[in-house]
Amino acid sequence: MKSGSNLERVIASGKPAVTAELGPPMSADPQEVIHKAKLLKGYCDAANITDCQTAVVRISSIAAAVLALREGLEPVMQMTCRDRNRIAMQADLLGAAALGLRNCLCIAGDHQSFSAAGKLKGHPGAKNVYDVDSIQLVGILKKMRDEGLQEGGDKLEVAPKFFIGAAFTPGGEPMDYRPYRLKKKVDAGADFIQTQGIYDVEMFKSQMEKVRNLGIHEKTAILGGIIVPKSAMMLRYMDSSVAGVSVPKPLIDRMMKAKNDAGTDKKKAKEAQEEEGIKIAVELIQQVLEIPGVKGVHVQAIEWESAMPVILKAAGLYPRPTFPDA
Repeated sequence: MKSGSNLERVIASGKPAVTAELGPPMSADPQEVIHKAKLLKGYCDAANITDCQTAVVRISSIAAAVLALREGLEPVMQMTCRDRNRIAMQADLLGAAALGLRNCLCIAGDHQSFSAAGKLKGHPGAKNVYDVDSIQLVGILKKMRDEGLQEGGDKLEVAPKFFIGAAFTPGGEPMDYRPYRLKKKVDAGADFIQTQGIYDVEMFKSQMEKVRNLGIHEKTAILGGIIVPKSAMMLRYMDSSVAGVSVPKPLIDRMMKAKNDAGTDKKKAKEAQEEEGIKIAVELIQQVLEIPGVKGVHVQAIEWESAMPVILKAAGLYPRPTFPDA
């Protein structure tokens, strides 16, 4: 075992792994994190704690991860390259390990222009750091863990033991390049991979074939991303505005039909779309898990954590494995 994390144990067991996502609030109040952690506990093997997603200021990933850990939910701390240089990154990694965190997902981070979307003012004028990119960050973390060395070469008296994750956007352009970029992350030391949300399963199958041809699936655990849809509007937005995500028209049509069949009652229309969205999520989970080389799913019920029990039970992924000796 590289880290002793529960997620690593589940993957090593050969059973399909399940990770979830927990977004910290734009507030210093810990109760929202605690509430979400209680909803997710027992229904996933670990939950991503996002690092100021969409470049909006929120409770830090490390602090929220510790709050989740106190509630018995294993966190996957995210670390973006957008906001820190390599000194700050390594300091935060040491601090996170000292606080008991065992998983880290290394990502580039959303551009700061995202923060001004919708009604938020955000920080579109904030400066990017990007001292290192996500591939280099994976390598830094692996060097710290396996060699006990900082990026510059100085010795660490106690090395941080993290299960190292990275992201994969199979539908991102140029698509032919994506498997090769993934290979760079795995060669740098990524133990597990979480993909961008998958709605176009045929596209993902094609990309996974290329991944298998490169032998990547033998060196890492790939978890297919499933973003649970709540409405036809959400699917349209994902299709038009989220990089690397394409939503087949039949899925949007299904959600529209559910809405229209419910009539003019807004509450019933909302409930009908949510019910159909759960069905779609379950189908996507089952289809993705059938693809050779996929070791699990990353299920994101965004601000809808209460749907996770229904989804995972329907998908046959509950109860989750437990390890008495952990």
